[in-house]
Amino acid sequence: MKLNNPKFQSRPAMLRGWLTASSAALLLGLSMGAAHANEIATTICAACHGADGDTPIAPNYPRIAGLQKEYIVKQLNDFLSGKRKSDVMLPMAQQIPPDQIETVAEYFSQQKRSHGKAESRVVASAGKVMYNAGNEESGVPACVGCHQPKGAGFLSSTGIYPRLSGQQAEYVKEQLKAFATGERSNDQSRFMRTTAKRMTDEEIDEVAQYLMGVDD
Repeated sequence: MKLNNPKFQSRPAMLRGWLTASSAALLLGLSMGAAHANEIATTICAACHGADGDTPIAPNYPRIAGLQKEYIVKQLNDFLSGKRKSDVMLPMAQQIPPDQIETVAEYFSQQKRSHGKAESRVVASAGKVMYNAGNEESGVPACVGCHQPKGAGFLSSTGIYPRLSGQQAEYVKEQLKAFATGERSNDQSRFMRTTAKRMTDEEIDEVAQYLMGVDD
């Protein structure tokens, strides 16, 4: 008897209507979130990194286009918590609403990464050897072990290894030296601090020059 009751027969239609409305609301919310992220990217972030994340205004500012979403999220949260120190990035990160951090990170992760040109082929060639083989005598491990061939980077259950291909040489040098002195300390298990401390300034420059010219 209940099956013939119009009250029960209307429920599937009611359910379909509710799902359609819910889906529309979700899509609208995602669309508004993406639009807000785009606004943040083209205002707050663009001031230093360019609206596409690939045209930083200074050689020691990083290209963030094409970086893994998870890596960008971690760095922004580290700036906010103080795990990574920066008088420039802290006030910038504070302007991004907490619920927009992942959306902004997603936006930049999908932007195309370009690459530069090494100042010296000789230096870049030496950097390629260092990147792929390390320095056994001084205990510097090969960068390729974590950051993958050509600096493509990858995610694993043990950590986030950022994409380094095409990264600005001055920025890479600045960060390696910051790890070496302990000024930057948001690496996992002190691995980058230990590695960078064992590298000479010449080796740091070689690796930085190599990575800037690499297109993965």
